[in-house]
Amino acid sequence: DLCQGEGTASTTDGAKEIKKDPRVDTSFLPDKDREISIQQQREQLRREWHAKQSQVKNEMLEITYSYWDGSGHRRTSVCRKGDTIGNFLELVRKDLAKEFREMTNVSSDALLYVKEDLIIPQDITFYDLIVTRARGKSGPLFHFDVRDDVRMGALDVRVEKDESHPGKVVERRWYDRNKHIFPASRWEVFDPAKDYGTYTIHGGEVTKKKK
Repeated sequence: DLCQGEGTASTTDGAKEIKKDPRVDTSFLPDKDREISIQQQREQLRREWHAKQSQVKNEMLEITYSYWDGSGHRRTSVCRKGDTIGNFLELVRKDLAKEFREMTNVSSDALLYVKEDLIIPQDITFYDLIVTRARGKSGPLFHFDVRDDVRMGALDVRVEKDESHPGKVVERRWYDRNKHIFPASRWEVFDPAKDYGTYTIHGGEVTKKKK
């Protein structure tokens, strides 16, 4: 019995002596606590990124455009970066209706926004075009550099101005009647996946970059 007791004690003592070797790298082994921590960090970064993008989408833009009915009528409109082209065209339609009677009888769906000879689809947002640095046939679709404080209601809001060439707003029926005539003959629907050429801006001129 005594021997048996000694054997048990010896085994117990031996088990206590089994320890992790600090010199061995075990970072590759599964570690539930570490995996939970990493996942929490990723989720936090994801929330911060989405919060930042929501903030960016609420920033204000001043878009200069030309209502085109065969001749140009330059105007400006203020919208948010997160607005779609369709949202922008509805703002434009309401503004133009004050001066052009035909705008009271059409919907924003009956309008086209043409930038750098490209017809921009109504479901695309300004945010999409800005963050992807979308380019047209003659350079960047937008170029935002100048910031002004503009009073909107009771607040002074920081508004970014588009310094690129103004786009055109036209009625779809005008385009259908004149798409075989310049300038409408040059227009095509914007495709985000298409490469319209690589350009550089030098001074006030836009030139195609030599390969």
